[in-house]
Amino acid sequence: MKIAFFSTQPYDKEYFTKYNTNHELAFFEAQLNEQTVTLAEGCGAVCAFVNDVLNAAVIKGLAAGGVQLIAMRCAGYNNVDLEATKANNIKIVRVPAYSPYAVAEHAVALILTLNRKTHKAYNRVREGNFSLENLTGFDLYGKTVGVIGTGKIGQVFAQIMKGFGCRVLAFDLIANKDLEAKGIEYLPLVKLLPQCDIISLHCPLTDQTKHIINANTLRLMKPGVMLINTSRGALIDTRDAIHALKTCHLGYLGIDVYEQEEKLFFHNLSEQIIEDDIIMRLMSFPNVLITSHQGFFTDEALTEIAKTTLQNVQDFEAGKPLVNKVI
Repeated sequence: MKIAFFSTQPYDKEYFTKYNTNHELAFFEAQLNEQTVTLAEGCGAVCAFVNDVLNAAVIKGLAAGGVQLIAMRCAGYNNVDLEATKANNIKIVRVPAYSPYAVAEHAVALILTLNRKTHKAYNRVREGNFSLENLTGFDLYGKTVGVIGTGKIGQVFAQIMKGFGCRVLAFDLIANKDLEAKGIEYLPLVKLLPQCDIISLHCPLTDQTKHIINANTLRLMKPGVMLINTSRGALIDTRDAIHALKTCHLGYLGIDVYEQEEKLFFHNLSEQIIEDDIIMRLMSFPNVLITSHQGFFTDEALTEIAKTTLQNVQDFEAGKPLVNKVI
């Protein structure tokens, strides 16, 4: 089957080519949207990523060009109009668990960097400045960490923080019995937030979770709390977070995702004027750390993404049950 890949980066081409056996792969750097949908004409499947646009118009265009399958090379599919795919008889598959360790460990990296200010220390030493002034951190041991969402990634993150000697609280619609057996306590969100020194988001983006972190929930948090998001940008109302940073109620913010990231992340904009005033304001805070959606970016995860995606297409082509089917 011929597969059109959109929003392609060099590592996509490297890993998918390495593990491809019998498919014809067409790689496009362009984002999938209404202007680029015609690039998929003649392909049986498209492979899309988190920032591709898969609205009703795009899906209609894909169907008109012969596409029968949308293979998401990620876990999330909130950017796909599911009703439109049903109406156009297009199946959707995804990669539900490429490496929960990759993302969970990146969340921990954000915590450690923000806390111990290793990024600032690195730059200082390179300039011959060996001062420790303003590099004070805090012990993670004994701190209370809140985990919002205890799917595969949240479970791994919770256990890592437990290993640091933290008290770990969790919020999810359904409590995980294995985590409870390890001493992790589930609480309603309004009871969890005021107790936490660190809060990490690991839930999917849905109508119910969009802007779950907003002015109201931020007010419930401890002054000086650290907030980490490696899940989806729109879980946080960024303007409300900026206000909390300006008033010093939010002590630290570490994000690997951003609500308007599709025009920024995965691109080298170092020689351009960035017109997004919100992210530029975020970048001006000394207690904010931003990485550009690299939480998934390990060899193990990229290997699993490629293998699972290609197997999803293979199963569809062979008429086998689609174990990773969305609809």
